[in-house]
Amino acid sequence: MVGEAGAGADAEAVDAVLLASRTLVGVAMRSLGTVAEETTIAQYRALVVLISRGPQRLVDLAGALDVAPSTAGRTCDRLARKGLIRRHRARADRRAVLVSITEAGRRVVNDATDRRRSLIAEILAELPPRRQHAVAGSLAEFAAAAGEVPDSEWPPSVAGPEPPVLAASGRPAGGAGEQA
Repeated sequence: MVGEAGAGADAEAVDAVLLASRTLVGVAMRSLGTVAEETTIAQYRALVVLISRGPQRLVDLAGALDVAPSTAGRTCDRLARKGLIRRHRARADRRAVLVSITEAGRRVVNDATDRRRSLIAEILAELPPRRQHAVAGSLAEFAAAAGEVPDSEWPPSVAGPEPPVLAASGRPAGGAGEQA
């Protein structure tokens, strides 16, 4: 049954997309491979937001993930301990703390994306080419309606010196009595 927010959606379409979403969640889990033992889907989603939208303030990341800032903060704490993200001061506003993906985090996303691409190709190969294109077009429209950023529009990886890493307190990590 479609709720009030989706009142304009066809119930059969909702059911079909729901079924497809379960399939895609399974593909997403399998694509994480051995990383899934250390990285949850929620943590992986945070990495995808950071790689696709660039550095974010914690409140903006929370909004993109549709979670409370405290939840995003705990997710970032775990990802920072794994070396997959870093916190740093914004260059334009030294008071603002940004969260960005590290090269290690970028590798996790890229490796999972490569595995996911292979798994999806196997599934699509079960359909005739004409149907493959129809599915791709429909899913591209669906992703756009959801506000997903296509891979081709992700910001490039910026090489160069990394800004100082900040501890959870917002101060540079590695100071007296602090651990990175």
